[in-house]
Amino acid sequence: MENKTVIITGASGGFGKSFTKAFLLAGYQVVATIRDETKKPILLEGLSTKEKGNLTFSLLDVANKESVNNFGSFVQGLERVDVLINNAGFAVAGFAEELSMEEYQFQLETNLLGVMRVTNHVLPKMRKKGNGRIINISSISGLIGFPGLSPYVSSKYALEGYSESLRLEVKKLGIDVVLVEPGSFQTNIWSSGTHMSSKAGNSNSPYLELYTGMNNRLQKDREKYGEPVEVANLVLKIADMKKTPTLRYTVGKGVRLSLLTKRLLPWRVWEKIVLSQLSNKD
Repeated sequence: MENKTVIITGASGGFGKSFTKAFLLAGYQVVATIRDETKKPILLEGLSTKEKGNLTFSLLDVANKESVNNFGSFVQGLERVDVLINNAGFAVAGFAEELSMEEYQFQLETNLLGVMRVTNHVLPKMRKKGNGRIINISSISGLIGFPGLSPYVSSKYALEGYSESLRLEVKKLGIDVVLVEPGSFQTNIWSSGTHMSSKAGNSNSPYLELYTGMNNRLQKDREKYGEPVEVANLVLKIADMKKTPTLRYTVGKGVRLSLLTKRLLPWRVWEKIVLSQLSNKD
């Protein structure tokens, strides 16, 4: 265990900090990627001397090809990579008609293409070793569409398809690909991790009523969000499994019920439920 190495992208925000702490406590050598060196103290806070010694930082912007290529050179210098956690991501919010194609591309560069770029630099290292585990952090939004989040939802749906295909490609090489699909948790994905369309919420927007209802629902449900450590514990459990993990793991309050309900109900009934929950009549 002491020699196992995990790479965690987006380590300073969202789930990343919880992942970093969990793997350090479990004795892993952790490579934490961050976009900004000023974020280092966030991850170093509260760590023991030994844990700090097992932590390596690497600058990485998964949406920047040059940055990823530099990271690729760094990866080649590592003795081994046992686990890759593709966690870096953010959300573009807004209504499809009011969003530009540049905003959709901005979303996909990080949440989808960024995952692909990083994975392609790590795969040769795992393939040469004959084993490895790639854990892609998806979302319930990769299984259920939500209004006002079509860029984010699209990126996660695409990540699901990419991961499923990649798993079938590398399975015989001793490499496992896994999707973790959290519901709503106390992370910065819906605050500093969100890019909101400049047109969202404008008084002349045809989607103002829906926007207001969504905002009210978000504020109402915020206190019910789970703690990131719950997801971190699941990811660590998957990384440590001696048997081959399955493809998908959902986590979070109400996630399984929501997925089951969507699967069993006629679409007409499902969309009525979703839209009624976002109604601004409460």
